[in-house]
Amino acid sequence: MFRRIGNTVVRHPVWTIVAWLIAAVAIVATAPSLPSNSDESSFLPKSYESIKAADLQAKAFPSAFTPSAIALYQRTDGGKLTAADQKDVARITTELGDKHIDQVQKVVPGPPSKDGRYTMTLVQMDSRNAGQPKQADAAKVLRDDVKALARGTHLQVKLGGSAAQALDQQDSSKRGEALIGIGTFLIILVTLLIIFRAPILAILPLILIGVVSAIANGLIAYATKLFDLQANSSVSSILIVVLFGVGTDYFLFLMFRYRERLRAGDEPKQAMINAVDRVGEAIASAAGAVIIAFLALVLSTLGFLKQMGPALAIAVGVTLVAGLTLIPAVVSLIGPKVFWPSKSWQREPENARFAAIGRGMRNRPHIAALASGLVLVALSLGTLGYKATFDLASGSMPKTKESMVVQDQMQKAYSAGAAAPTDVYLSSVDGKPLDRSGFDAYAARLGAVDGVASAKLSQVNKAGDTADFTVTLKYEASTDKAIDTVGGVRDVAHSDAPEGTTALVGGMSSIYKDINAAVNHDYRTVFPVAALLIMVILGLLLRSVVAPWYLMASVGLGFGATLGATVWIFQDGQGHSGLMFMLPVIMYLFVVAIGTDYNILMIARLREEAREGRSPREAAGEAVRHAGPTVAAAGFILAATFATMMLAGNALLTEMGFAVSFGIAVAAFVMAMFFTPSLTALIGHAAWWPGHADRATGKAAVPATAGSDEEREHDVVEADPSGRRA
Repeated sequence: MFRRIGNTVVRHPVWTIVAWLIAAVAIVATAPSLPSNSDESSFLPKSYESIKAADLQAKAFPSAFTPSAIALYQRTDGGKLTAADQKDVARITTELGDKHIDQVQKVVPGPPSKDGRYTMTLVQMDSRNAGQPKQADAAKVLRDDVKALARGTHLQVKLGGSAAQALDQQDSSKRGEALIGIGTFLIILVTLLIIFRAPILAILPLILIGVVSAIANGLIAYATKLFDLQANSSVSSILIVVLFGVGTDYFLFLMFRYRERLRAGDEPKQAMINAVDRVGEAIASAAGAVIIAFLALVLSTLGFLKQMGPALAIAVGVTLVAGLTLIPAVVSLIGPKVFWPSKSWQREPENARFAAIGRGMRNRPHIAALASGLVLVALSLGTLGYKATFDLASGSMPKTKESMVVQDQMQKAYSAGAAAPTDVYLSSVDGKPLDRSGFDAYAARLGAVDGVASAKLSQVNKAGDTADFTVTLKYEASTDKAIDTVGGVRDVAHSDAPEGTTALVGGMSSIYKDINAAVNHDYRTVFPVAALLIMVILGLLLRSVVAPWYLMASVGLGFGATLGATVWIFQDGQGHSGLMFMLPVIMYLFVVAIGTDYNILMIARLREEAREGRSPREAAGEAVRHAGPTVAAAGFILAATFATMMLAGNALLTEMGFAVSFGIAVAAFVMAMFFTPSLTALIGHAAWWPGHADRATGKAAVPATAGSDEEREHDVVEADPSGRRA
């Protein structure tokens, strides 16, 4: 199949390129805009208690006041607020409400702090649009207006709250995307120049992947709209890296094999056909593993991950098609001039470092397996200290952003949980009015929960069948202590609810607790499903039952080593309270799926060498010699491009950038280069049971000692006019 694809695109390169350009123009011109949502509650299914509580609030208390933005005032000299300052705050609050800003429903004064140094204006927005860009726009107007109204006074005012956080997150995301894009471009350009010393080869993948990126983004926008998926600004940053990183990987897989075939004496067009034929299966299998792993995210209960999975799968799918059609067509049109002005492509350098590594692998596979295995196990020990954090807002932007400053100041000036109180909704089962005689005792029991600062009855709805108890925690909503406290509040709220009533606990801490439960569900579901499907792909590619098991075991060790190193760097080294809660899921998928690419490329080459009659150890040595440069170059570029995410300036992308880049480096330079080939060499022919995929077929096997590798390869090519190796 891959030979037919290679023949078609190489014989008709112009038509292939034209078809791609037409598709790009048509898709980009007609694709809908991609929406974005930063409301954490929208990522959870309706079955979770926090979402049921939010729905009940909307029905029972449609006019309930929930601030979306908070203007926090303090004196410019840091002293206590005077009577004149209080009058200025009242005036600003009134005038702000009179402006009738889009999305703003109510503007009311908030309580002063206990020390008298702070006070607030609370702004309620349309809850139906929570987390949407239009509320971030409203926050920008509010921020400008409230600062303008405070001019000429002794007040300093800052805008915080969820809408302001969405605005700051949006701005931070744009800056991060720009830095990631520039960093990715420069890394790929410089690395390819160093590897090939050919400007055309350095620029070509960037241009081609740019076309692929435009098509992929358009298709993702179509899929998001068609299937009503959630969108999030972080996906855009990840997409940039996936498209350029994976696209460059497939470009390198193909170009290294193309160069090898030219060195073996193939005519240029035939060399590209042979390259697609021989490496196409590895590229398709590698992409298939990545796509299936990403699609496994549709099993997630979090809307954020549900959207990310199909989006990344589409991106990799388009990149795969480009790797098998667009790249071969363009390179075959240019021919060997693509390597200009370098002449090093014409012959493999003597005493190349990967040839030396290959000889070491052939002679001492047990040492390579033991040393690389010990490194992976040692790093994996760090996973024992893993903790999760759920503060998405501060995790997605720097602490210096205005909304983050407001959050920190409010935690110090008020009760830490005052900015996002927990609500307990008590409802009658039969719809009859509640018996209010037990309300005080119920509130007292809620207030007695360890970690609760206060609990009181806030309101009862008009029908009298639902009561709202406001519970203020001692801790900021996203902290582990707040999430644990909400668990205690739920226990008391449910067990102590009067007979004939039910209780639901809502609020941000309750949402975070449910997100934690959802992530734990995903660990139990997404991880094993993705691993099983990747094993199936490996089994089909290698026609083996044995090899997929130890290949996935090695990838699992790579995941453990990556998570362990990330824990040591960020939790132990930098003092983070925990890693962002979705990091292990994302890391698992990237490290397992993309890391499997390199295992597939190496094991496929090892099988190819074994089929030429080499012993398992000799095949492992030759595989490292020939596939090693490809894996090293691809691994370095992909790891470096993911590392550019650390330039974004926020905890989420910094942790993600380090973890994924480290994991890919481990996959390329430890697993694929040493652990996998050495284990395969030690296991021998049993690695391919029950098939015989490593046995020589067709022509007589090439003796392992008969001349140099270049001569042996050339002999096989001369014996087969098609240029295909036996």
